[in-house]
Amino acid sequence: MSFDVTHPDVAEAIRRALEEDIGPGDITSEACVPEDLMALGRFTAREPLVVAGVELLPLIYRARGGFDELRGHVFSGQRAEAGQVIAEVRARARTLLACERVALNFLQRLSGIATLARRFVEAVDDLPCRILDTRKTTPGLRRLEKMAAATGGVLNHRMGLYDAILIKNNHIAAVGGVRIAVERARARGLPVEVEVRTRQEIVEALAAGADRLLLDNMTPQQAAEEIRFIAGRATVEVSGGVTLDNVRAYAEAGPDYISAGAITHSARAVNINFQLEPLP
Repeated sequence: MSFDVTHPDVAEAIRRALEEDIGPGDITSEACVPEDLMALGRFTAREPLVVAGVELLPLIYRARGGFDELRGHVFSGQRAEAGQVIAEVRARARTLLACERVALNFLQRLSGIATLARRFVEAVDDLPCRILDTRKTTPGLRRLEKMAAATGGVLNHRMGLYDAILIKNNHIAAVGGVRIAVERARARGLPVEVEVRTRQEIVEALAAGADRLLLDNMTPQQAAEEIRFIAGRATVEVSGGVTLDNVRAYAEAGPDYISAGAITHSARAVNINFQLEPLP
């Protein structure tokens, strides 16, 4: 999957990041680096990883004076081994230095998400369920982080509160029960997913016509028992406390989907190095 770098959210995230880091100017580079000095910069993986976000590099450099040449060697969704060059860029040294941290922050964070997402997918790739991401993302970076998760192989769950109906326990508490929440939501004419925690809530949700049930914070054994009870009357998603250590056990319980907030909220930034080489 390629990054949709044309989306306004992407341009805005880059603009904010550059403004945050550079502000009115990179005073160190302006003080000691000749204005006309050209250089070659290399992004190199320092560990095995799944790349995400390399397509952002042209946008970053164009926002700060442009570049002469930018070559990607490993693209989003592809693996890079330790020591492998991901991308090379030829530009003014001042431009490379000013953009260095922003470029690395995006690449390391997004590649970390893609790498973790790929590990979740590979843990269950022989079983008939799909891994989903969640809305547990960094404020302001949701679109980029969800693109990174998809690059790693997971399916994107809803982007926000506006594009899918998911009735959660606090909705149920607010209106007084599962049945009334589902019946009201069905009037919108959209598929209805409802979070359930007990057998009684499952019975009520099915009776009200829910399309998908989200089994929340159950053990794999509990989930397997409830999935047998549901018996195909609704699609089933499992969520809550899913980790790399237990995701396979949950998948073996037989759900259609497993959502894991850890993919975005707990991904470790991977180690990518940037090295500048002055050019004659």
